[in-house]
Order: sequence, then C-alpha cells, then structure tokens
Amino acid sequence: MATRDDAHSPAPLSPRAVRETLAESGHRARKRFGQHFLSNRHVAERIVRTADLHGSEAVVEIGPGLGALTDALADGAGRLWLVEIDRDLAQRARERYAERPAVRVVEADALSADFVAMLGDAAPAVLVANLPYNVATAILMRLVEPPVAFRRMVVMVQLEVALRLAAPPGSKTYGLLSVMAQTAARTQVAFRVPPSAFVPRPKVESAVVLVEPLAAPPVPIDDRAVFRRVVRAAFGQRRKHLANSLRNAYADAATILAAAQIDPTRRPETLSLAEFALLSNLIGAREAASL
Repeated sequence: MATRDDAHSPAPLSPRAVRETLAESGHRARKRFGQHFLSNRHVAERIVRTADLHGSEAVVEIGPGLGALTDALADGAGRLWLVEIDRDLAQRARERYAERPAVRVVEADALSADFVAMLGDAAPAVLVANLPYNVATAILMRLVEPPVAFRRMVVMVQLEVALRLAAPPGSKTYGLLSVMAQTAARTQVAFRVPPSAFVPRPKVESAVVLVEPLAAPPVPIDDRAVFRRVVRAAFGQRRKHLANSLRNAYADAATILAAAQIDPTRRPETLSLAEFALLSNLIGAREAASL
C-alpha cells in the first residue's frame, strides 16, 4: 500500500530505488502479470519524448506499475487514464494521484478493456505502455483493429515482437503480427532497451515501438474479418507451401491461388500485403457468392 509520503515522492527510477519501494510496500513482481518494473530514468525520458505530448492530449498508460512513466505523463497530458490489472498497484496509483482530478485509475485487463467506451469523446488518444511479454502480442493485435481508440501508440515490448511488427516480406520474422499490424498502422522500432533497465531483469532484450494507426489500409481489403482469417490460416503452418497451409481452411485453395496468380509452392512469409489482400478478397467474394 502507498503511504501519504509515497504519494508525494518521485517515482522510483533506479534499480535500488525500485527494490526499496517494492520491499517497503511488500509487493513482489508477479509472474502471472509479466511484471518487470522500469528502473532507468534515461529510458523513461526517451519513452515520454517519443510520445510527443504537447499538454492537451488524452493519454492512456497500460500497466503504470510503480509510476516510472506516470509522473511525466501526468504533467504532459490534458487527461490521463491509468489501466492497471494488479489490484495493489491500482490502489497505489489511486492514492498517489488522488489530488490530481485529470488522472483516472482504471483497474482492468487491457486484453478485455473497452478503450473506446473508456475514452468517450476523448478518443482517439495517445497510448503509452510497458506491455507484459506474455500478452504483448495479443494486446497489440486488439489495439490495431478497428474501432481505433488511439492515434499514436508508444509501446515497450520484447525485442522479438518489435522486430515482427516491422518485419518486411521474406524475412524470418515476418508473420501474422507483421501483416495485421502493417495493414492497420505505420510501425517503427524507436530504440532498444537492455535487460538492465528493469527490476527484476528479464532474460531478453526489449524495444520501444511507435505505432500510428492508418485512416485506411495501404492495400484494398474488402472484409477485415475474412482477411484476418486468411492470414491466420496461411501462417498456421508457415513451413508448408501455401497450397497446403490454406487447404485446412479452404478446400479449393489451389483454385484460389491460381486465380490470384500466386505460385502454390510459395511459403506464406514471401507474400506481400497486396497479395494477402488479393487472396482474401477472392475468398470473400467466393463465400458471398455461395450464400
């Protein structure tokens, strides 16, 4: 629990300060929530600068934790929502920011939270988050799908996830997340973050990614749901040829690939966004014609 002194003290931003704060509060990093607390002031400042706040924006922070980013966000935002799944940390945030009416604490799971309803007329907002590794991909998949609650997202994720977000066709890291994210947003790896920037230290490197949702996809997609289904089917067995990986979901996969003039022996990671869109549009049209 936070004390009144905690409420007015700066957020812990060194490994020693984080460990002392955790010890004094009796809180331990919870594996089920993927908690790794940011303990590097330089990294925190770079994240806030990347968010590019001008003082009037509505901002959402997922997983504020001990507040490494929150104080700066509260000073730089017009309104700030703190979404925290950990009950104890949510209560700590309520006490810490009790005298700041522009800061609202929402005890919720980011995987199921309705951000559009939460923000109301403040949407689209800016999102800042140190996402837990175990659910980062699932959260990102939700956030880039319409309806869009955010116009800009600055998220810290496992480096592997960051590289997949920005991966080009033909690369080993290009996959489902790459395709879905890049048809919905511009993605850019802003900078890498070493394990030493956290308490406890994760076993892998992290990265901060800038994600900016697009008003319209860069390729023509007739039905986003069909597109998602086709891409999932293709990457469901990424080591197989397209004809084989798609056959489990579409019995006439060979015919569809022929109509799209796509070699059935290609592997899914070689397809461009435009080719995935063409495939999904053909499949959607065939499904509509059969109704």
